[in-house]
Amino acid sequence: MPAPTLNERSASQFARLALACVTREYPNKIAHVLHSKADARPPRGLTPAFYGCYDWHSAVHGHWLLARLLRLFPDAEFAAEARAALAKNITPEAIAVEVEYMRARPGFERPYGLAWLLALNAELGSPVLRPLVDVAVAHISQWLPKLAHPDRSGQHSNTAFAMGLMLDSEPALRPLLLQRARDFYRSDHDAPVRWEPSGEDFLSPALCEADLMRRVLDPTEFAVWRTAFLPDVSSLQPVRSTDPSDGKLAHADGLNLSRAWMLKNLGFEELAGKHYEAGLTAVTGEHYEGGHWLATFAVYGLTN
Repeated sequence: MPAPTLNERSASQFARLALACVTREYPNKIAHVLHSKADARPPRGLTPAFYGCYDWHSAVHGHWLLARLLRLFPDAEFAAEARAALAKNITPEAIAVEVEYMRARPGFERPYGLAWLLALNAELGSPVLRPLVDVAVAHISQWLPKLAHPDRSGQHSNTAFAMGLMLDSEPALRPLLLQRARDFYRSDHDAPVRWEPSGEDFLSPALCEADLMRRVLDPTEFAVWRTAFLPDVSSLQPVRSTDPSDGKLAHADGLNLSRAWMLKNLGFEELAGKHYEAGLTAVTGEHYEGGHWLATFAVYGLTN
């Protein structure tokens, strides 16, 4: 099966999904600590840059999607609208409010949302965004040395997935990330791949870890480590969402996409192709539960 590619037509379809949500405030799921009744405000009042796309981290990576596609297709039909959306939301005034909000909440969106923020900054390179990134880097730098054990789940709290995004995005964190990755994962072996997926995963814990360690170890060291850690991945076959209109059950469609790019990164081309075929057919926008985020996973996999 030939590897799928991104062209201007499919890029436009994915951009439309992001444009439909980066300024859509509701429905909205807030992970919000109230310090007083003054904090009981609508999403746009709390985080005026990243208030759309159902939740904060999805708004962040929706903006990442637009920035990535603009870089690859600067003259596409969606380009002007995408630039306007980025300029409207990522302003000095909005980011200043986000900075104060995040500074008061050290655990906010840690680690998944913070990792996507660093990825957005790496794509945009905007000085406007940097003050918020600096707060995120400070929170990660204070938290990660104290983390005794990595999170090995298949959802947002997975440590390896976030560390991989951060490692690709923020040079200031590189020494810490490299050390902690070795601390957490260097001695691992015999990943329980046959237990995957569990529940409502959109990430493969085993593949997230392996995809991180390919960034950390030199090729010879990684080849030995991978053989010991992933002796067989044949049980990782594409899955199907039993109800794409259910926000959690729709995670299965994202699992196909994240598995696809990680399998490809790790050299399992045929299995990656099967997962791409299953995952890309689900990126339709028919249901907002998946439409607000699946395009990001599609674009990340096809362009990274």
